[in-house]
Parts: sequence; structure tokens; C-alpha cells
Amino acid sequence: MATFLYRIGRWAFRRRRLVGGLWLGVLVLAVAAAVLAPAGEEEDLSMPGTESQKAFDLLDERFPRSNSQGAEARLVFRAPDGQWVTAGENKAAVEDTLGSLHGGDQVASTTDPYETGAVSEDRTIAYSTITYTADAVDLTGPTKSALEDAASRARDAGLTVEIGGSALDSEEEPGGTTEIIGVAVAAVVLVLALGSLVAAGLSLLTALVGVATAFGLVSALAVPLGLTSTVAILALMLGLAVGIDYALFITSRFRDERAQGSEPEEAAGRAVGTAGSAVVFAGATVFIALVGLGVVGIPELTKMGVGGAGAVALAVLVALTLVPALFGFFGRRMSSRAVRRATRPGSERPQPVPTAAGRTGLGTRWARFVLRRPMVVLLIAGLGLGAVALPALSLELGLPGDESKSVETTQRRAYDLLSEGFGPGFNGPLTVVVDTSESGDIRATTDLVVKTVRGVEGVASVGDPVLSRAKDTAVLTAVPRSAPNSGETKDLVHAIRHAVLGVEADTGAAVLVTGTTAMNIDISEAMSDALIPYLTVVIGLAVLLLTVVFRSVLVPVKAALGFLLSVGSAFGVLVAVFQWGWAADLLGIEQTGPVMSLMPILIIGMVFGLAMDYEVFLLTRMREAYVHGASPGEAIVSGFRHSGRVVAAAAIIMISVFAGFVGMSSPTIQTMGVGLAAAVAFDAFVVRMAIAPAVLALLGHRAWWLPRILNRVLPNVDIEGEALSRHVPSSAVELDARVRRLPVGRD
Repeated sequence: MATFLYRIGRWAFRRRRLVGGLWLGVLVLAVAAAVLAPAGEEEDLSMPGTESQKAFDLLDERFPRSNSQGAEARLVFRAPDGQWVTAGENKAAVEDTLGSLHGGDQVASTTDPYETGAVSEDRTIAYSTITYTADAVDLTGPTKSALEDAASRARDAGLTVEIGGSALDSEEEPGGTTEIIGVAVAAVVLVLALGSLVAAGLSLLTALVGVATAFGLVSALAVPLGLTSTVAILALMLGLAVGIDYALFITSRFRDERAQGSEPEEAAGRAVGTAGSAVVFAGATVFIALVGLGVVGIPELTKMGVGGAGAVALAVLVALTLVPALFGFFGRRMSSRAVRRATRPGSERPQPVPTAAGRTGLGTRWARFVLRRPMVVLLIAGLGLGAVALPALSLELGLPGDESKSVETTQRRAYDLLSEGFGPGFNGPLTVVVDTSESGDIRATTDLVVKTVRGVEGVASVGDPVLSRAKDTAVLTAVPRSAPNSGETKDLVHAIRHAVLGVEADTGAAVLVTGTTAMNIDISEAMSDALIPYLTVVIGLAVLLLTVVFRSVLVPVKAALGFLLSVGSAFGVLVAVFQWGWAADLLGIEQTGPVMSLMPILIIGMVFGLAMDYEVFLLTRMREAYVHGASPGEAIVSGFRHSGRVVAAAAIIMISVFAGFVGMSSPTIQTMGVGLAAAVAFDAFVVRMAIAPAVLALLGHRAWWLPRILNRVLPNVDIEGEALSRHVPSSAVELDARVRRLPVGRD
């Protein structure tokens, strides 16, 4: 593989105008397609095979949705202190407000709270439901403005009014202040790591090309593939982080090759052949782990995985082709002044110059410190990560709703008013679906179900059943006494499902419990059940791939155990922040509760690939030194001397990018940003930079042992570029002579 990538690097360098033009064309087409494409819709989560999903599917079949039914809004009214919302002036203000909306553009219907009984027992709070003819993303600006103007109208009359429902929902847009700060930090780190504005700018430019292309493609395919804004933001987050890192690794190797005397084209080929091999493997691990999310069975999670995997694949392609092409445009200016003087035009042959890799830097000193005290470093690092991971033992999973939004939003305030007036369970009603197509008397069966559900402890009320047009299905609403995300509501769902088993046995009817709350509970439980199997598959894949790459048995086992520590510590941070509320105010998280159920599996898939990045980039240099005769200790020092600084810079860049998304209002993106930033920090700076060298120092030569049978069976992927040393001449003059004699495409 190294030889093949070496040829790609040289070809891209020579054909830089063609490569640059092709990528520019792809970028323009992707952006144009995104601009012209219609906006995608935010779909609800689904989980095929669960009881709640079966009930939803049955409802779609027996209660066909009207074409006029779209987004909903809830106007929640509260009377001034000491007054009733049913009093003369307050009632008139409510009716006047609703009258201003009735018959408005895109409005299908409005309900009168005084006719529907949507008034609290103490008569201080009432609500009206407004149904629209279009989904939330298709509501026009004037329609939303009319809703907000109606609320302002009631406020002018002295009422407190808040707006809930989906009508004001909007897609999360990237480009906030925190994201810009994250990218700015990444740019500063690049400049410090490379010591060149041109080199730093090139890495950032190529990453932005890949990210913009990926984001444009996801936006363009949003409607045909049903992709949500979360998928696009995940692609942006991952593509930006790995894109900068991959470009940094190849650029750093190019500068090293130039400093050692290679001609620009030769240096580009060697950089892509060596560092590019590691980029291909690292990108492949991220790609496989993300695509593997499809086995969980949640369509939205599958789409997120595929979108992220596509962004990573584009980042790899950009790093292997566009980066060496830009070397051709800016090659000399990317090097330090010392290198440029040694390789100035007119010199017959470039002369090697001293580089930071040859001096005793911080990485070298740290490696020697670990070699002197490996057991101490291992114990401190391992126990420290174990302590951080302890909160993960109390991990609770759930899905956020309006209760997780900021109290500054009207949706959250509407949620709180409804909870106050109608009970905490009002915001999370349960839908009980009774299928009587295989039973006899629908009325008797439905009455028995109502009686049974009302008798379950924890049910506040049960509404009157609604029958389907064919009289074969009944739907009734059960309101819990507890909040949607509480453990009591979870127990209540299971209690109702257990209680109706007797009804099913006696009548032959099928009774299903669904609704948003029940669906969230089912998805959370399915995620918990899938967590261990998915983790087992990912770890098994990690051991297999690293065994092939490093031709060792113990190194992959060490890497997999380190990966477990990283993931466990990240989960501990998520529990401490999002469940317990530690540092929640600092991060702008105003409501604590269960961790979003999709996060553990999603973070495992993403962190697996990212963790392998640092494992590969750091250990390839160690193995390269070891196979060339260095002792195990010298190999560790060599790995840190050549790659320690670059890996540290790459980790800081990735942490900055992920942390930049914490400032977004979406709980999904916030959780993802905190979890990934923490995981990368623990993995790069504790696992790979402390635990890994300590374990290798303790193992010595045994770390690189491979049974003979595996040595014969396993393919040699040559990720550290040994083939280049054997087949590619180090002398630029000799290479030029050979190129003149040989046809293109031969060694």
C-alpha cells in the first residue's frame, strides 16, 4: 500500500493543476446542489420491532393522517396573580387572540380551551392547540410571525403567554461563536505545531474543502435520503476534526522529508506513502465503526453513521490528493527558513538540515521519564481514568424534549406552565392502542382496557376512547402522574403493558402502549441492550486490525484496553455533567437528566476510530525504529521524538473542534461535543501518551512478538512504509535517472 500511495502522492504533485481543478469543481457542484435542494424535514426517532413502533405503524394504517395535518403549536395562557383565566376580561383576551389566528395562512384549525376543557383545575392556566397545514420546516416567516404576534397581543392584555409544540422548531444551523472559536484555536495550534503560516493555512484550507463538500452533499441529499440537520452537523464536526488532523500528519511528514534533503516531488510521494498509509488505516477504522452503527436498527442512528462516514472518507481523499497537489504550489514556502536556504533554487542537491525531530524536545524527555518509571506512570494514569469513569456506573439513558431546552426559550416556559397547571405527566401522555380486529365486541373490550389502565398505580387520568372509521381500533390517552423522563414513568409503561396482558388473553384483542414517551423509553432500553454487543464487535475489530497493522498480539490488546478506559472516562464525564449537573452552568446546560440514549453507541463508534488514529500515528514510528534494529526503549523514544508533538497538536485541534459545538442549543450536539472532546483528551494525552509507552516499556521485546503461524497468514499492509526503503531510492538524483529510463507506473 505504501508504494501505491507513494505513486499517488507524486502524481498529485505533478498534476497539481488538474487535481486542484477537480476538487474545486466538486466543491462548487456540492455547494450549488445544497443551495438548490429543498430543506429536509426533522423526522421523529423510530425503532422498528418495538411495541411502540408497532403501535405507531398500526395507527398510520387505521387512522390515515389527513393531508392538511402538519405542525402544531400550543398557546399556553396564564392569568395574572389572583385572577382566573376564565374571568371576563381574561377570557375575552384569550378568545380575541385565538380569533386573530383562525383562518390565517397555513392554519388548519384552532381549539377553544373553554369548549375542550383545556383549563387547569385552579382555573389559572389554559391552552389552545393550533394545527397547521404544513410541517414546521415549511411554515413561512409570516405564519410564524402571526403566531408570535398573537402571543404578544395576549401579553398586552396582561396575560402570561408562551408557545409550545413543533411550530417554532427550526433546524440547528452551524456557525455560532463557539464553533468559530474552536476553529480559531485549531488554526493557532497548527501555526505553533508547523511553525509556518503557509503550512498551517494549507491544512486548514484542505480540511474546509472536504467539510464544505460533505456538508453540501448531505444538505443536497436531505430530502431523498431523509437526512436531518443533526446528520449534517455531525458530518461537519467529524469532517473538520479529522480533515485538519490528516492534513497535519501528511504535511508534517512532507516537511521532515524536505528537511532531510528530498526534492519536493519525492518528499510529497514519501509523505503520502508513509503518513498517508496511516491516514488510510485511521480513516478506514472510523468509517467502518460509523457504518457499523446501522446494525443497531435505528434509522436515524444509521443515517448519522453513514453521514459521518462519508465526511471521513472525503477527508481521506482530500488528504491523499489535494494536500500533495498543494505541496506543488507552495512546497518551498511550507518549510522553515533554514530548510528553504538549504534547498534554494540553483543548488544541485538539497542538503539535510537539523530539525526539531533531532533535538531533545518535550516529547523525548517525557518518553525517557516514562522509561525510567513505567509502573508509576501506569498506576497513576490507570487509576486516574478509572476514577473519572466511576460515574458511568449510574448512567441513565433517555431522549430530551422541551424540558431540556433553555429557560430562555418560550418552548421551555410553555412546558413548565403546562406541568404546573395540568401535572408533570401532561407533557408526556401515553397512547394506548386497542386492535379489536380479531376480537368481538369493541365497546366491551375498550371499556375493559380503560378500567384496567385506570387501575394501574401512577396513572393520573384516562381519556375517552376514539374509534377508527372501520370500528376495529380504539385509541385512548393515559396521562401519568410523573414527568416524561422520570424513572416512575418508565416503570408505569411496563406496568400498563403487564396489566393489559389479561385483557388480551380474555378478549383476543391486541393492546399496545405507544406515544413519544413510550417510544423514548423503548429506544433507550434498546440502546442499553445493544451497548455491550456493539462494544464487543468494535473491540474485536480493533484487535484484528491492529494485529494486521503492527504484526503483534500484545500491542492490539493493550490498545483495546486503553480504548475501553477512554470510552469509560468519557461516559463518566457525560454522567457528571448531564445527569449530576457538574459544571453544567459553565457549559450552558440548564436542565440535567438522563444522557441521550443514542450517545453511548455513537460515541463508541466515533471514538474507536479516533483512538486508533493516535495509536497508529504514534506506534508506526516506534515499530519503524524497532524493525530497523533499535531497542524497545529506543523505539519508544524515537516514536515520541518524531510523532509526539504532531499527535499532541492533532489532539488539541480535535478537542477544540468538538468543544466548539458545545455552545449549540441542540441537546444532541451538546452531548456529542462534550463526550467526544473528553474522550479524545483522555485517549490522546493519558492512554496513548502515558499508558501506552509505560506498557510497552514493561513488555520490552515481547510487545512486538507475533506467533509464526500468524506471521505467515496475516497480510503485510506495510503501514510504516518499509517497501519505500527497499524499492524507492533515497537519492533524488538517482530517482530522476530511474524515472527517465522507466515507463510511468513501474517501480
